[in-house]
Amino acid sequence: MTYSRAWLNYQAVDHIRFPFDTLYAETGRERILVAAKELQQAARELAKERLNCISYLAETKEVKGSDGDGTASAYVGRGAIFMETVPGKLSVPNEEGFLIRKENRGLVICGGGESGLLYGTFELIRIMQTNPQFFSKICSGRQTVEKIPENPLRMLNHWDNTDGSIERGYAGNSFFFDDHKLIIDERTRDYARLLASVGINGTVINNVNVRGAATELITERYLLQLSKLAKLFGEYGIKLYLSLNFAAPIELGSLPGCDPLDGKVQSFWKKKMKEVYAAVPSLGGFLVKADSEGRPGPFTYGRNHAEGANMLARAVRPYGGLIIWRCFVYNCRQDWRDRKTDRARAGYDNFMPLDGQFDDNVILQIKNGPMDFQVREPVSPLFSGLKATNMMLEVQAAQEYTGQQKHLCYLVPMWKEVLDFKTYAAEKGGEGADMVADIVSGRLYGQKNCGMAAVANTGNDENWTGHDMAAANFYGFGRLAFDAGLTAEEIAKEWIRCTYGCNREIMDCMLPMLLSSWETYEKYTSPLGIGWMVNPSHHYGPNVDGYEYDRWGTYHYSDCHGMGVDRTMAGTGYVAQYREPNRSMYADVKTCPEELLLFFHHVPYTYELKTGKTLIQHIYDSHFEGAMQAQNMLLNFDSLKHTLPPGDFERIHTRLKIQADHAKEWRDRINTYYFRISGIPDEKGRTIY
Repeated sequence: MTYSRAWLNYQAVDHIRFPFDTLYAETGRERILVAAKELQQAARELAKERLNCISYLAETKEVKGSDGDGTASAYVGRGAIFMETVPGKLSVPNEEGFLIRKENRGLVICGGGESGLLYGTFELIRIMQTNPQFFSKICSGRQTVEKIPENPLRMLNHWDNTDGSIERGYAGNSFFFDDHKLIIDERTRDYARLLASVGINGTVINNVNVRGAATELITERYLLQLSKLAKLFGEYGIKLYLSLNFAAPIELGSLPGCDPLDGKVQSFWKKKMKEVYAAVPSLGGFLVKADSEGRPGPFTYGRNHAEGANMLARAVRPYGGLIIWRCFVYNCRQDWRDRKTDRARAGYDNFMPLDGQFDDNVILQIKNGPMDFQVREPVSPLFSGLKATNMMLEVQAAQEYTGQQKHLCYLVPMWKEVLDFKTYAAEKGGEGADMVADIVSGRLYGQKNCGMAAVANTGNDENWTGHDMAAANFYGFGRLAFDAGLTAEEIAKEWIRCTYGCNREIMDCMLPMLLSSWETYEKYTSPLGIGWMVNPSHHYGPNVDGYEYDRWGTYHYSDCHGMGVDRTMAGTGYVAQYREPNRSMYADVKTCPEELLLFFHHVPYTYELKTGKTLIQHIYDSHFEGAMQAQNMLLNFDSLKHTLPPGDFERIHTRLKIQADHAKEWRDRINTYYFRISGIPDEKGRTIY
């Protein structure tokens, strides 16, 4: 199958000056060779220049090439670029950091290590793609670039199954698996290139719901191929991770149970990890979903999650492995009549009492909100609660609840809001750097095993992500995980320019589409933080009561008087999980941010919002506005019919048409439901059925 090169489609840049003809790269290092080849390709395609590569020893500046002996400093030519790893040149030593600057001998890309050099190379290429004027300043010595990654771990979690299907996959089938076989081909390498280009340094290739043949990924059946895959990923600074079946001692070891305190279970895992790491010594570790939605875990044996995670962590510790333990643990068999049991509380209630009990090579992976990747949720209170436990932020690039990559929904603005949320977790009355970004980066508590993970949105579709513009979420996650200081707008501009070149018409059309798309989707779907008004199971399309009387604990409690979930102390008590002043802010209906009003409060339809509108009128207005905005995106995009490549235009146009039509369906179903249940008409007299 053919596929696109996404944002690595190096289109020629007009008026770029590339004053170099020779590249000196440290000899004998595979990752540096990868970086050198990438820069050569970029020079050839972006600037139409040939860049000859010569190996040399950075320590002595000894050149080894076709020109014989000599020194790098004695170079004479149009210009030279030097790739080298010299940690001492960075202001803050970091293996993944880099410095780009002009020196007397030429332009130097200096990495704190090989990965840093690779990231620096991609940074220089990105600057060439997006800002040739700034590139000129770097080449002339008027600007330098120095960066270290924001987060130690920057990962993608794939939910690929070994049969080739993808759970919550909206871009075709897996490019890792087919018919229970592991695939390694040119697409695998190009996937690694995409990850490295945005600074992602880890990937989990299989579904967190480990079933069937996937349990055997830690057996001889797959280990040889996994070692080859890990080696390929390693060339791009990427660690391979696997999702692990907690019940493997039963399924692979014929043991009667998987009690983490059972000596036989512990022995099974020690032996198994010795076998796995002998075959794949560079394996990063394992992602585990336990005691959640039918998956096995320590609760079955009366154990807690620290005991379960630590048992595995001690088995991988001799090999430098990590155990990434998902906090998505809740009772999925709730009685809808029970108004006190609150799914939102579950993560905090299960894990907060265990703070400080997890081994240092365990990381708790926490979803951005307390529920499940809804269009709008508050930030999980676990981030402000845990202090002595490694944490990772988990977001979802795959748009399970945000249009499934049929609808345009650029999620970077949402992720920025999460990262910028002030937790008040710092001491001294909440003073200090205590945003979520400070916590998951390790800055607040000095942790090194921490970072960000995203549920991946890729598949084997030609364009990787089904909807061409959904690639902005793939790209955006990597860039944000590497540099949380970037804005959603800066990332969107980068992606557009890298993907489609420096065309003003494309930028003027696509940028506002991307930046407004999350708000637009929110307007025509779920009002004011309520969420879950989707069809059960597949989660696509409107169904107001789809989960209202179900076991999953995802309710909106709409009646003839009002709607919303009371999570104050008079209700479920969920607000108590936040630190002050967030606790009081959310608890008071007058100070609660209105975009989360119905997440925290049950209010009457006649409740007056800050706009002066009643709740019911806001529901009507927002759904009409959202549907209109979706239609306008389609109409505005028509202007690019003769500007974009025909295939790109047709694919995006088809998806935007689906979105515009589906937005009307959302509008009419939601508005009709609330008109019928409230009996209050739209004051503007629009058609509601």
